[in-house]
Amino acid sequence: MQRMTYKSIVGDLFGGVTASVIALPLALAFGVASGVGAQAGIYGAIILGFVAALAGGTKVQISGPTGPMTIVAASTLVLFHGDVALLMAAVLLTGLFQIILGLLKVGKFVKFVPYPVISGFMSGIGIIIILLQINPLFGIEGVSSPIRAVTSLGNIFSLFQTDAVYASIIALGIVFFTPKKLAKIIPTPLLALILVTLIAQVANFQLATIGTIPSGLPEFIFPSFNYSQIKIIVSAALSLAVLGAIDSLLTSLVADSITKTEHNSNRELIGQGLGNTLTAFVGGIPGAGATMRTVVNVKSGGTTRLSGVIHALILLGILLGLGKYAAMVPMAVLAAILIKVGLDIVDYRFIKIIKKAPKHDLAIMFTVLLLTVFVDLIMAVGVGVVLATVLLAVRMSSQVNSSVKDVEISLKEIEGCENKQVDGNFNVRVVDIDGPFFFGSTTRLVGQVGAMLGTKIVIFNCLKVPFIDLSAFFALGEIILKLKENGIVPFVVVSEDIRAKLIELDASSILPEKHIYLSFDLAVDHAREHICENRF
Repeated sequence: MQRMTYKSIVGDLFGGVTASVIALPLALAFGVASGVGAQAGIYGAIILGFVAALAGGTKVQISGPTGPMTIVAASTLVLFHGDVALLMAAVLLTGLFQIILGLLKVGKFVKFVPYPVISGFMSGIGIIIILLQINPLFGIEGVSSPIRAVTSLGNIFSLFQTDAVYASIIALGIVFFTPKKLAKIIPTPLLALILVTLIAQVANFQLATIGTIPSGLPEFIFPSFNYSQIKIIVSAALSLAVLGAIDSLLTSLVADSITKTEHNSNRELIGQGLGNTLTAFVGGIPGAGATMRTVVNVKSGGTTRLSGVIHALILLGILLGLGKYAAMVPMAVLAAILIKVGLDIVDYRFIKIIKKAPKHDLAIMFTVLLLTVFVDLIMAVGVGVVLATVLLAVRMSSQVNSSVKDVEISLKEIEGCENKQVDGNFNVRVVDIDGPFFFGSTTRLVGQVGAMLGTKIVIFNCLKVPFIDLSAFFALGEIILKLKENGIVPFVVVSEDIRAKLIELDASSILPEKHIYLSFDLAVDHAREHICENRF
């Protein structure tokens, strides 16, 4: 357990305060964007932020509503026709599914998600956030999907509200052009929220605002499990659970790179799951580990779980005393803040090398991006991972070399060899396999079966094979059976690990263990014995 010192406590205090200042406008904005209401964003930030800080596996992580989770929650609420109780049922299951994922110890697998998939996904999320905030930026009622946002762009010039445009321009100017020295003192989202709200009040702008935010502690909500909607509830919960897990664990990896520590992936999933489960009972929107808030926490001095707890408690204090002021915040300001968030999420590091990046990585990235924006977020990640796996298999199979050659062996070295059918020399056919022997490389070997015929002995030299998978095992077995049908004796030469694996997979049912060698020379010696004794 990390020892608390005065320095770490002070650092956690500053980190928690700074993170809460950034979290407040984002929680309000995400709450509104979800369709549940600004208070739902605050509730989610408080409950998830507090619970995940204590129970999660990343000590400095700040959790709360995030762009990806909000987008899925909003689309889910549309499917439920605005029924918040049904959405909370999905949020409850989201938390339970994440706990199960943690208990099953699947957290470690997030590190195997290819970078082009992550890049396309995050850039897609950023584009979605921007598209959905264009209408509110101009004082027009928002839409619920990126496609509708694109199709409604033509209405902006006829429906925009002048006061909203003024407020948006000021807010965008603040979040984009505030000097860095000032931004270090007060985060630009909070600065924009306060200044533009005050200007709107003084100038008497006619703007749509957040509206009344309930003050005091949230009321208990019992999630509604409508059995006619159970498939949608479970599907939405699975999407949110997987998305939240990926979002949180990617943030954990970022935190590790900054703090030079190592998080506990499975504990992080359990902590996130507990937080989202409890969030469902107060009507909060689901969330995950938030990258920007986590980085700000660390850069401001946060080193332990205390910083996340402080962040949540400060938000609770704001909820109890300042809700009436938050109700005056213009929607256009939140839209400007979220557009900045969306632009920050876009992966510019990949964009910078886009002309030099391998074509297969570009194909993966753009596929995931387009699916994320216009189809489905979880489908996008799934398709991206599958596409990356297929392309990797193709690249690996192209690096596998297999050749068939004849090797002449002398029988004179074996004393007492009296086989009259040979003249002292004999050709043994050798199949050399160099590279990983897996499902992607079996086709090439199967295609060479014809070249293996017309001899008495075939030796498969697999000493340069680093691993063999089940597909390759069965393919090799089929080739061996075909050779035996043609009166050919097969031998296999492999490493010690692969030999043990072949025996474990019951290779002896098609090939005697004595024909599976660790040395090519031993296999050749055994071949001589077969020839001398005419054992074919």
